[in-house]
Parts: sequence; C-alpha cells; structure tokens
Amino acid sequence: MSTLATNAITDASGGNTTTINGYTPTMSNMAGRNRIINGDMRIDQRNAGASYSQSTSTIYGLDRWSGDIDTGTGRWDVQQVSDAPVGFSNSLKVTITTQESQPTSARHQIFQSIEGYNISDLGFGTANASPITVSFWVKTSVTGIHSLNVSSGNYVYTTSYTVNSADTWEYKTITIPGATAGSWGNTNGVGLFLEFTIGGGTAEVVTANTWRADTTTKIVSGSVYLPATSGATWQITGVQLEAGSVATPFEHRQYGTELQLCQRYYTIFRCGTAYGRLLSVAVGNSSGLIRATVQLPVRMRAAASSVDYGGALYWYNGTASGAVSSVSIDVANDTVIGLNCSTTGASGNQYYMINDYAGNTAYIGINAEL
Repeated sequence: MSTLATNAITDASGGNTTTINGYTPTMSNMAGRNRIINGDMRIDQRNAGASYSQSTSTIYGLDRWSGDIDTGTGRWDVQQVSDAPVGFSNSLKVTITTQESQPTSARHQIFQSIEGYNISDLGFGTANASPITVSFWVKTSVTGIHSLNVSSGNYVYTTSYTVNSADTWEYKTITIPGATAGSWGNTNGVGLFLEFTIGGGTAEVVTANTWRADTTTKIVSGSVYLPATSGATWQITGVQLEAGSVATPFEHRQYGTELQLCQRYYTIFRCGTAYGRLLSVAVGNSSGLIRATVQLPVRMRAAASSVDYGGALYWYNGTASGAVSSVSIDVANDTVIGLNCSTTGASGNQYYMINDYAGNTAYIGINAEL
C-alpha cells in the first residue's frame, strides 16, 4: 500500500496549512480554476487532427478555438499536432500559407470565447474586479514581441509576451488587472474573449497594458507580423486563464470531462463502420423529407443555431435506401434537436435510420457556439 506524505507549515495568520508533495492546496488552485476549455488542445471533433485553411471569416477548428482574419490578405492553415512540451500531448499549430507584408490595416488572431457563466465571479465591470492571470506554452519560428488581447467586445486590454528562441517551447505568464468598467456578459452569452494576435497592421498599434473602450483587438508596438514570413509557424498549448495574480500549474482534466465541456458548444455524430447507425430515430414525412430526432449527449449552451454535415449520408428502412441531399434544423432546444433530411424516394409514416452507405465518412455536427 502506498501513502502520501504531508507536512504542516504555518500560514500568515499563524494557523497550519498542509502541503501535499510540496504543493499547497487553496481555493484558487483546486479543480475548476481554468476558465479555458480545451487549453491542452486534445479535443478536435471537427477535424480529427486534419489541417484546415483559415479564410477571412471566423472558423472554429480545434474545439473551443477559433481563427479569424478581419482584414488582410495573409492566409494560414491550422492543425492539431502531437508536438508539445513535456506534460502535454497536443498543440494547436498555425502555418502561414500566403505571405503578406505588414499592411496598414490587418487583424489576424486565434481566440477563445469564454461563456459568461464561467467568468461571472471575476466581477468585471465593477469596482471589485479580480485580476486574472493567463499562462501558456508557445513555440514559433519567428522570435520577438507577440500581442495578446482580453476583451468583452467593447472593452479591451492589449498586452504582449516575448519569444526569445525560435522553434523552442517557452512558458509565458501574464497578469492582467481586473476590468472595473465595460459591459461583461455573465450568463450563457459571451463573457470574455482571449485573443492571441497572429498579426496586426501598422495602424493597429495602441498603448500597452491599459484597459480602454474599443470594439476591435489591437497590437503593441514592435509586434511580429507572422504572415510576413511564408511558411512561418506558431504553436500553443497549456492555455490557462484563472482568477488572481499567480499562475498555478495547468489544470489537467480527464479526457471525458474535457470532451463534455466541449460538447456544450459543439457535438458531432460520426459513423464508425459502414452501414453503421448515425441517428437514433427517423420518420418519413413525405417522399422528399425524412425527419430525424437526435438526443444530445450533454445539455448545450443554447438551442443549436446550425448543423454541418458531410460524407455519404443515406437513409435505410430495412429493405431500401436512398441518398440524403441536405440536412437542416427543424426544431431544437438545448437537449434535443429535430433535423430535416431532404431526399427522394422516401415514404410518409415509415421509420428509417440515417447512416453511412460506405466509406465511414458520414457525420452530422450540431453547433451552439458563442
């Protein structure tokens, strides 16, 4: 039988505090302190590790992480990779595919939208706002100053971190004072944006390390413009945002727990084998429409706003089959969704299953992202 050695130390008030393996448990370093979901980049429901291209609009990739090009012609690919520092298995990797010299106006970023319920205790927008600390591991081919923003959408703090060695994992911590002004969501909408700037135009420079009223993210003077270097890379993992002015060790949650946290915003149903069942119930409405009902694995943030789908989707009734040409939302709430599956050759008042005819590539994704 193994035992866990503990010892007592005297705290500032004269009482005893127990340390476990040299680590002192407190309310701020117990489970739930990290407000970032999938900060270790293990969950990638949409792409399963495949690379995807970032376009001008917001695109979700690895779960809870989105990329955005507001302006500028530089382009990049994003991928979950297995290159990571000790203690981690994955990172998010950006690779510049279309080079662009730094223009006057450009904004490129990787960001996470944090739900209001998960930051409401910080007291942002009040006189009692708590400071926050952001910590992460970063690796990039371009050394120098890189910018980071924390924002409500109308109130922004722009700061930076410096990468000293190319293609080397470096650990960074940044403490940010609490925001005593601005409008901050505290329910199931956006509460806070954490944005890592890949590049900003020369007109986007602002004074660093101060809160300001603004609707766009900016950069600090001298920041790297990553798209200026074709093939340049930038990687990140171990991202943590927590209350207080001290960076505690990264909160490693169990994989199943992290997956469920991600499924609150996006969940995907895939066929595991050819002819495998994809959806639980489907009923024919007419020759051109089958309606499927899907029980969601966790309660989502809100009723689904959209669905995405792909692969060879088919219906099957035990004797006949046919292709599904499109999928859309019929009705939805945060626990179940009804889907309209357009097709030909179906019959009303008959049960079906929606499956993958061949190739195991069919999927339907349910989206309730912020």
